[in-house]
Amino acid sequence: MKSLGNVLTAHRNRRFDIWDVLIHLTLIIASLVCLLPFLHVVAKSLSSDAFVIANKVILLPRGFTFEAYSKIFADASILRSLYISVIVTVAFTILGMIITVCAAYPLSRKQLKGRTALTMIFMITLYFSGGIIPEYMLMNQLGMLDTLWALILPQAFSAFNFLIMKTSISSSIPVSLEESARIDGAGHFRILWSIVLPLSKPIIATLSLFYAVGRWNAYQDALFYIKQAVDLRPLQLKLYYLVIQASESFQLEATQVQLSNPEVLKASCVVFATLPILCIYPFIQKYFVQGVLLGAVKE
Repeated sequence: MKSLGNVLTAHRNRRFDIWDVLIHLTLIIASLVCLLPFLHVVAKSLSSDAFVIANKVILLPRGFTFEAYSKIFADASILRSLYISVIVTVAFTILGMIITVCAAYPLSRKQLKGRTALTMIFMITLYFSGGIIPEYMLMNQLGMLDTLWALILPQAFSAFNFLIMKTSISSSIPVSLEESARIDGAGHFRILWSIVLPLSKPIIATLSLFYAVGRWNAYQDALFYIKQAVDLRPLQLKLYYLVIQASESFQLEATQVQLSNPEVLKASCVVFATLPILCIYPFIQKYFVQGVLLGAVKE
């Protein structure tokens, strides 16, 4: 009997170990799928044109050089575009979070009449929109073309982020806390500031990252709305024009540079635009993970 029990125990442990290995193997493969393409881009950005043209660059730089980055920084308007992108991203994220919190908190309370209908109105915008042409005409009529407001106001509210925030507040903020605060004389804004926001730090950090990354990587709206005001072009749009011009010839402010292979410049532009987000993410990773897992496990 003991030998049979030992065999069954060993079989269970072996089966558990096999699944453990499969899970770890799956995670490793998924991580490599995300990491290897970025390493390839970084290697291309630090390699000389000859090795890139010959397709000899895989994960390590060949003919190590910072020439592509020096060509980017040789254009003085790059730093100005970086400044514009930072200003727009910060303002967009702050405004988006204010609107999202102010909409999600009241609609998460059961005592608000008509909250289901209002939530459905917000959800409709997830599936239907006016389209690019009506949006452009609206921006033109409001006099917002070639202004930073055209990059901040139109997309400042996300119905998807609103639904996440609403669900988070409903599931993580007990009604008893609000009732206790209301008995002590606290109003709605006091409850929001002193109770709801402190308890919602993980989801606020997560949605702030969603807003910031989405705004930082976007360039299509700037392509439509920023035409004459060259000084207001954000970094992504500036790099977009930089890559387009590099296909034939690349005109800097004071120098004409002929590029034999624009792929090197494209790779360096991708790395240059990605670094700010990579530098910020480690500081909010803890809150981001908590926000993503919020509600996944309940006692």
